[in-house]
Order: sequence, then C-alpha cells, then structure tokens
Amino acid sequence: MNPAEDIFDVVNEHDEIIDQQPRSLVHSQGLRHRSAHVVVFNKAGQAFLQLRSQSKDNHPGVWDNSCSGHVDAGESYAVAAERELMEEIGLLVEEPLEELFKLEARPENGMEFVTVFMTDSEGPFELNAEEIDAGRWATPTEIQAALHTEPEKYSPTFRMIWERLTP
Repeated sequence: MNPAEDIFDVVNEHDEIIDQQPRSLVHSQGLRHRSAHVVVFNKAGQAFLQLRSQSKDNHPGVWDNSCSGHVDAGESYAVAAERELMEEIGLLVEEPLEELFKLEARPENGMEFVTVFMTDSEGPFELNAEEIDAGRWATPTEIQAALHTEPEKYSPTFRMIWERLTP
C-alpha cells in the first residue's frame, strides 16, 4: 500500500461504515464508499461545470459538476464537499452548503453513495490544474440539450444528478 494513499470508509447497502480501506482497493474490488458533489449556480441561474483532467483515473476529459470528490475516512459528506470546493475551484463558502439529495451506490456511479450539494457564487474560480482542464458556465437548458445529444461528454454521475435536478 502506498503510504500517501487516501483511506476511505467502506459502507454497506445502508451507507453504514463497516470498514476502512485504501482507495486503490476500494476501487479495484468495487466496494461501496462515499463521494460528495457540489453544483455551483450564479445569479443568472447558470451552473459552473468542470472539464475533468485528462490525467484522472476515472472518467478523464469529460464534463462534471462544479466539484466532486471522495469522502475520506471519518469525514462527513458536508465537510468533504467544502474541502473539494477549496481544492478544486478555490471556493471558500461562508454559509453551509444546501444538501439536495443522495444517490444510491450502484455500478453506474462507481459504487459510491453520492450526496449532492448546491451553493451560489459568481466566481471567478481558481481551477486546480491537476484536477481540472477547463471550466464554463452553462444554463440548465443548455446542459439538458447537451446530455440529450452528446451524453458521452459528461460523467455518468453528472448525468444521474442532472436527471434528478431537472425532471
């Protein structure tokens, strides 16, 4: 095991912690674990999207939510979401994030229980070059149209989240 490797809580089908394992093992064995996604909206109602870095091990080079990341062992979904906002786009939030909903862990989303949060910001953002190749604002209508015509350009979890956000 790499000593610098992230350690995740492994959870059961009820999202209850049953173990802790390194990231590589969790992913290679398809164990249930946790992630947090945040959608940042501006006053015009646009969502900020990130283009995942080509160097990412999962879903490189596709569009995703404003930020997303794994919940580290012992961390809450909300703390992970705020940490990821800082790490990925340099956004420090003053108010608690609004929790929208939770997705069940299934193969389509990498066996992750995903808690989705929302916040408001006008940017500009400081994109982490190791994580993100580009960023852009898009209206929900533009996103829906793109998901219909080019779904492969968006991460599977992003597609699931937008299906819930805009029924």
